[in-house]
Amino acid sequence: MTCRTLRAAVAVLAGAAVASIQIHAALAAKRAPSEYDELNNTPLLFYLAKGAPNACGPGCSEWIAAEGYFDAGAPERLRAVLARAGNRNLPIYLQSPGGFIDEAMVIGRFLREHQMTAGVARTIPDACAARDVKACRAAKRSGQILNARLVGISAGCNSACVYALMGAATRVAPPQSRVGIHRMFMFEANRSPESTSGLSRVYAAAPLVSRLGEYAQVMGVNPELVWTAETINPDKIRILSGPEMRRWKLAAPKL
Repeated sequence: MTCRTLRAAVAVLAGAAVASIQIHAALAAKRAPSEYDELNNTPLLFYLAKGAPNACGPGCSEWIAAEGYFDAGAPERLRAVLARAGNRNLPIYLQSPGGFIDEAMVIGRFLREHQMTAGVARTIPDACAARDVKACRAAKRSGQILNARLVGISAGCNSACVYALMGAATRVAPPQSRVGIHRMFMFEANRSPESTSGLSRVYAAAPLVSRLGEYAQVMGVNPELVWTAETINPDKIRILSGPEMRRWKLAAPKL
């Protein structure tokens, strides 16, 4: 199925698509239910964050936070937040259960084109310290640079998110974070009258799997990661070990 077909199906049945994305997202790294809900129901949200000196690496105190699932509008929103940042070469830190594979690869190619660093870590803005969900959400959508800190513990980049991570010129996954893979699938409209969701899964066929492998190789990642992912039931997540990430050249452990 083409990317256009996928977008058309989701445009008609957006609610069902989001619910379906939750199927594989809910099996990601263990977190509190409220955080599951927020990530699974939020189209990828980008905002600018600022922390203490070296908060995001040596000499780095500002970064782009990316939270939620990869949706059709995610690439344009990333371009917009970079424009607000003056097109500075800021690193991006991901916290995502997955989403649409085509959009994830578009973002991955964008990261490579701009030689950006990407990592797996949670951004915790000071505005969210009071655990007021509405105030926290409003701050993240304000367009302002938020004072924040980065933590690797319980951070996750799963499913399609891994393909976005692949694209970065430098990739970082702290030991406390979780990077998870499984067999990729898409959604298409289901004409069967027995269908209750209106969507059905379409699993990655040989041409798409080959394209994923080629993409990984171009990004300097061992395609064995893709072949391994294709053996994992899409209703499950396999969390990669540090040695696997190093062997497959996916990510370094340090923040």
